[in-house]
Amino acid sequence: MTLSTLLEQTTHLGLFGVKESLLLQAEDTAYSSLSFEERLFHLLEAESNTRQDKRIKRMLLQAGFKDKTASLEQLQYLPKRRLDKSLILSLSSGEFINRHQNVLINGATGTGKSFFMQALARRCITLGYSAKYYRVATLLEEIKASRLEGSYTKTLAKIAKFKVLLLDDFGVSPLKGDEVNDLFEVIEAKMFHGSLMITAQLPVREWHAYLGNETIADAMMDRLIHTAHKIELEGPSMREVLAKTL
Repeated sequence: MTLSTLLEQTTHLGLFGVKESLLLQAEDTAYSSLSFEERLFHLLEAESNTRQDKRIKRMLLQAGFKDKTASLEQLQYLPKRRLDKSLILSLSSGEFINRHQNVLINGATGTGKSFFMQALARRCITLGYSAKYYRVATLLEEIKASRLEGSYTKTLAKIAKFKVLLLDDFGVSPLKGDEVNDLFEVIEAKMFHGSLMITAQLPVREWHAYLGNETIADAMMDRLIHTAHKIELEGPSMREVLAKTL
């Protein structure tokens, strides 16, 4: 059995991690001292790592992040920002998703709400959790279109399937018509199927009044608040801070 024959088989079977590892083992004489079981383990480990990398890339693409480079390693813990390192470390484990806890992020324009949300979601994806980013206005437009197309239930199910749902810019503009109910249906669907991350300039204490419909507001806030980690970002505009470093 020749190496070229083995490589052809790995290509045919789509075992590209095994293929790369085979080439490495053929070039590195150190592998000749390993047992069959040890060499096989390295082949399988390489295949597992390759598949995991592809899965993460696919999930990142599917997430549709606005900032595709956001990461927790880039966070700046300036004193005035009030970022709690211990809380960030806890959230970065992804355990809040298993507990169906939400993350609510408040702050003025430019304080880095969206960046932080996407950075945290990116970490969650590397841990194996699926995520999807929406601006609230875009989400509501998609749901509205699904009503007209007769695919409302299917669309809600598609949105709810992601373990982490990111809703950016909550409270920016008034909700119209069925939008309050549509937003409630999304939140209800996520109640026991993962977590929500929401950013808003509007303080959480004002969300109830913003929603308008008292009955729906009561139900929505009950589902959001009691299982939430609240993060309030303060300090200078991060756009200004970063611009000064360029």
